[in-house]
Amino acid sequence: MSSLYYSEPAAQIPVYDECDILVVGGGAAGHAAALAAARAGAKNIILMERYGFMGGDATGGYVIMVPNLSWYDKAFVRGIQEEWFTRLEKIPEAVTGPSLSEIGSRDPAKLYYWGSFLDCTSRSDYEGAKEKCLVRAVHYEPNELKIVMDQMLYEERDAIRICYHSWVTKPIVENNQVRGVIFESKEGRQAVLAKIVIDATGDGDLFSRSGAPYSSLADGTCRSSTTALVYRIGGVCWEAYYEWQKAHLVEASAFAAGLSEVAGFRVVPFQSSRRDVCWIDNWHPSRDCTVIKDQTATEINTRMSIHDLIDYMKECVPSAFRNAYLYDIAPQLGCRCSRRLQGEYMMTANDFAFAKKHEDVIAWHSTICQLNDCGPVEIPYRAILPQKIDNLLAPGRHLSTDDVAIDWLNLIPQCVGTGQGAGVAAAVAVMDKTTAHGVNIQKVQDILVDQNVPLPRNARFEAKDPSYRELVEEKNYGLYTAAAREAAAQAQQSQKISFRQDHDYSKPEDDGQLV
Repeated sequence: MSSLYYSEPAAQIPVYDECDILVVGGGAAGHAAALAAARAGAKNIILMERYGFMGGDATGGYVIMVPNLSWYDKAFVRGIQEEWFTRLEKIPEAVTGPSLSEIGSRDPAKLYYWGSFLDCTSRSDYEGAKEKCLVRAVHYEPNELKIVMDQMLYEERDAIRICYHSWVTKPIVENNQVRGVIFESKEGRQAVLAKIVIDATGDGDLFSRSGAPYSSLADGTCRSSTTALVYRIGGVCWEAYYEWQKAHLVEASAFAAGLSEVAGFRVVPFQSSRRDVCWIDNWHPSRDCTVIKDQTATEINTRMSIHDLIDYMKECVPSAFRNAYLYDIAPQLGCRCSRRLQGEYMMTANDFAFAKKHEDVIAWHSTICQLNDCGPVEIPYRAILPQKIDNLLAPGRHLSTDDVAIDWLNLIPQCVGTGQGAGVAAAVAVMDKTTAHGVNIQKVQDILVDQNVPLPRNARFEAKDPSYRELVEEKNYGLYTAAAREAAAQAQQSQKISFRQDHDYSKPEDDGQLV
């Protein structure tokens, strides 16, 4: 890195606009935040996005499936996340996955059919897992989702102003409060002033420059320390590939290893929402999606491997891939983790192993974590609330966790859920003329329940549907697994749990998700 510096001349920066709530980043978290704020009654919202579409990794990064939205027969992840799919279901071939009425089903025929789709059946490859059942996991067409996300915002056009192709570069901080941002566009450098700013950049581009504490890249052995460039292959017959895998277990294992050997990094094909198209996920280890050389290497290394990989697939499994061709390449780098907020509360494996309860809960999500058998965990408002800096919220994949729990909390559902919570909190703060730290959390929770978000211990939600609480209590919050029992034993002996050394739950090969 160069040690040279250039002194930039002082200049007056024109104010482009002023608003009550400024959302920076139009990914899953930012889109949900703006939408939730408008629906909560906020009237003056700006949503800024560096690209020309919403969705972030969900649309631009081709993370084209959303996992673990249910536990047993209950859909814990609802709200704006579920609204994506109810809207997409009206579009032919835009979405596929077990329906809400099917979740929890143990029908053998359904389990076999959905078994070819990633995470549409529950994970059961660890001691103590529940009996195999259908899970609300949805595969979708990303370009259709771009349209749907625009439509959702357009319906709130009286409250939300969208600024595409606007790259926010710096927060404006005065007296430890964020007052707005500096951004760049084809119109040059300008400022936007706001009462509340929501950092939904995914990489903490704002909180990292605001003076708030934060952590760097997650642990190098976990999924979150990898990058990707996802692409899709057309002309495939996924049924043939699924049947071939079932009939040729040894050869299928060798084929899977061969894919990664040909590419030079881990590669796995997954079913898409269409049977003739598959998506290729990949994991470039020990790369940081905020470092130029790592970003560049991920892009180039992936693209240079594509044709060799397709040739290998044609050669090894011609029944499925003889007509395979490159369908498209994601327009956006696949980012999993870089900077992480050190918020007013940091989530850890203990939140999963001991079913911690938070009075400021804003999302109650089933996740991918074998400690509690993928059961629901409470995400508190404090996990998106920075220390030392006020009027800034940070929902999404950079929320406040340690380097283990991040792997279970930076997926698309948690981005949407924390984004929706942040949007409602911002709206309440503005309407009540309070700061982000002083917001009335009970009011936030009531509005979230009205927006179809399940929340534990909320009287309004409990009055409508007590069956969610009854389920988690009956199933002991999923803490019947061998891993949870071992964690409890460790805690009794030493009051300190060391999941990384003993379990290594977060290895990339244990989790095929890209976020």
